[in-house]
Amino acid sequence: MERIQSAIAKARESRGDQGNAGSRRAPQSDTPEFPPRSEAWAAITPVELDRRTLKKNRVVALNGGKDVTAFDIMRTRTVQQMRPKGWKRLAITSPTPGCGKSMLAANLALSLTRQPETSVILVEMDMRRPSLARTLGLDVRHSVADLMAGQGEIEDNAVRVGNNLIALTSHTPAQNPSDLLQSASIGQFLAELDKRFDPTFIIFDTPPLLVNDDTLAFLGHVDCALLVAGAEATSIKEVDRCEREIAAHTDVLGVVLNKCRYMSGENPSEYY
Repeated sequence: MERIQSAIAKARESRGDQGNAGSRRAPQSDTPEFPPRSEAWAAITPVELDRRTLKKNRVVALNGGKDVTAFDIMRTRTVQQMRPKGWKRLAITSPTPGCGKSMLAANLALSLTRQPETSVILVEMDMRRPSLARTLGLDVRHSVADLMAGQGEIEDNAVRVGNNLIALTSHTPAQNPSDLLQSASIGQFLAELDKRFDPTFIIFDTPPLLVNDDTLAFLGHVDCALLVAGAEATSIKEVDRCEREIAAHTDVLGVVLNKCRYMSGENPSEYY
């Protein structure tokens, strides 16, 4: 772990930055401490997540406990960095497939919503290989792509977990997602989410950065991005390249090392 941290620190130093290029979006106004539970939230279909399915998919943050410590720490650090700046939109990506970004996005969202004053919208943006519904154990035929194209209603393509988490997922892959992500309709869709639901945070599970240009097309719409690296799978060069790519469009919130079998401490995930 120390060797990996040191290598990434040296890569950042050689670039003359810390993986953070300053926000490319104008800071949002401060969100209210207690978000209103409006009729818009009540109109979303409520669901109960199956605990056995969540556990099978390594989603453990629905309830507290010792297995959730790493995600709760990540939650606290995320809030500490985003809230003072009025940031609301967070993209979660990885260099390549298989790093666990969808699992991490689901756990972070659930950890955040265990705080009653925090509301979260979790959005599937990996439209070529959508996996968020499967990760959460949702058996729904929804399409985020249709919503972004101005087709369909949010109420018909979303579910609500408890009182303060809305999940927007996709059942099948979309055609030409890169074109859709670069269209004017994406901005209108995001503005509608903000206006109608006024969430504390919106978390986007985006495609791997080095696989296609989908995430690059979308990063300009978020306040910051979190990079998920897979231990023994992601190279230092890939992390460095991804940090550069992200920093050219938005702020790098941090890097999470996932799937690490040998840790410096007790937490299975660490920012560095």
